[in-house]
Amino acid sequence: MSNSVYPRTFSHIGISVPDVEAAVKFYTEVLGWYLIMTPTEIVEDDSPIGVMCTDVFGSGWKRFKIAHMSTGDRIGVELFQFHNQENPEDNFEYWKTGVFHFCVQDPDVEGLAEKIVAAGGKKRMKEPRYYYPGEKPYRMIYMEDPFGNILEIYSHSYELTYSSGAYN
Repeated sequence: MSNSVYPRTFSHIGISVPDVEAAVKFYTEVLGWYLIMTPTEIVEDDSPIGVMCTDVFGSGWKRFKIAHMSTGDRIGVELFQFHNQENPEDNFEYWKTGVFHFCVQDPDVEGLAEKIVAAGGKKRMKEPRYYYPGEKPYRMIYMEDPFGNILEIYSHSYELTYSSGAYN
């Protein structure tokens, strides 16, 4: 076993939504993600998946629906609809530990933002912001999907955006 450290790849993210079918529709039609497993109900029982989920959630989770999707760059997205799903009062508590957003990339930041709004989402910022105003076209905007999840849109790759020291 090697002790060397190397960058691990990102496999997937799990997102809770109040309606998994509506979320599949949004993410396929607006973001163009691939549906790789249709919404499926998982129940708390003695099946291998039931036991695995009890290991994850503890006992008493009862049931949930799950769909599996994939982005254009092969990152997996699990959409969960739990039977006791609750919408948080404020889904933008960025100061609390945990994931507070995910980011997608599209050269047409403004166009994708408008598609998200047209599909029931909303802008969390008035307009996109430039990282290098007057120098490079790198833009970003924070959005909210129709289910209250926070997403950001970048015009360019993460590496390009930060390799020039975006905060200097």
